[in-house]
Amino acid sequence: MNMELSNPPRVARILVESEVRELISMKAARAAVAEAFALLAMGKAVLPAVMDIDVVEHHGEFHAKGAYLRGAPFYSIKTASGFFENPAKGLPAGEGVTLVFDAETGLLQTVIFDGGFLTDLRTAAAGAVAAEYLSATGVTHAAIIGAGVQGRYQLSALRSVRPITHATIFDLDAAKAKSYALEMGEADGLTVTVANSVEDAVRDAQIVVTTTPSRAPYLRAEWLRPGVHITAMGSDMPAKQELDPGVLGVADKVVADYLAQCLTQGEIHHAIKAGAMTAADVYGDLGEIVAGLKPGREGDSEITVVDLTGVGVQDAAVANIVAGEAARRGLGRTLSELSA
Repeated sequence: MNMELSNPPRVARILVESEVRELISMKAARAAVAEAFALLAMGKAVLPAVMDIDVVEHHGEFHAKGAYLRGAPFYSIKTASGFFENPAKGLPAGEGVTLVFDAETGLLQTVIFDGGFLTDLRTAAAGAVAAEYLSATGVTHAAIIGAGVQGRYQLSALRSVRPITHATIFDLDAAKAKSYALEMGEADGLTVTVANSVEDAVRDAQIVVTTTPSRAPYLRAEWLRPGVHITAMGSDMPAKQELDPGVLGVADKVVADYLAQCLTQGEIHHAIKAGAMTAADVYGDLGEIVAGLKPGREGDSEITVVDLTGVGVQDAAVANIVAGEAARRGLGRTLSELSA
């Protein structure tokens, strides 16, 4: 007897950036990213190695990251690119797509065309988590290095966990820094001033966030005040570096987002290579602090540094929210609808 097998219709949901923005807030992203770091520290996440492609001749880079948070309904793979000459061509600097799969069947559940929005959101959320656990509670003055999209996200996220009333901005492009100051200075209770140098920006800052694609260090230890917290998030590939190794050498606590990854890319790997510290000098992973396995800041004068290289569990955390909410609200179009 002949039996014909028919394939069920593909019901994977397709989401575009405008829809994604409706489905997740910074508050939700921050909570999800914090939980994801904790799960990673407790051995409750599956995290594959990062794939990086460095397209140096076009000033571009590409990353593929993914993860499965055990017990979640989905696992995901995220791709993100940054081509930093694109704005001059009238094109966006970043692009991103996330594929979300059903954890029970392995079937494709959601395709998220977010244009890099989720990468920006989860990176800023990680910055807020780092500040929440490692900066002094009453800090009011932040320095942001880099007046791009992430510089904006980081300051906004930071203000959700700390009472920042004054920010200084520095960018090599003075026009961009001025535009940043005008735009971000419109927020209630916030004054933003433009600094003439990195040194001027950070001298009096209680929190410093570096958000550039630099391949040469520019932040030096002698410019930092006691008690400062530094979040370095631009060095997410082996050749990129924002902090002079001496910054990590003088820090009381150096924290990795994920040490196994920070040993091959990020500020920690540069500082170890320069002999400013060893892997044993790293205080721990951010998730260990979030999970309560290690204390965070323990004194007002401590200098703390968090090396954020970008971990796949962050991408899984925000993708889980977006995919779940899209299904619940019936937002987006399915593959079967698109092929009809």
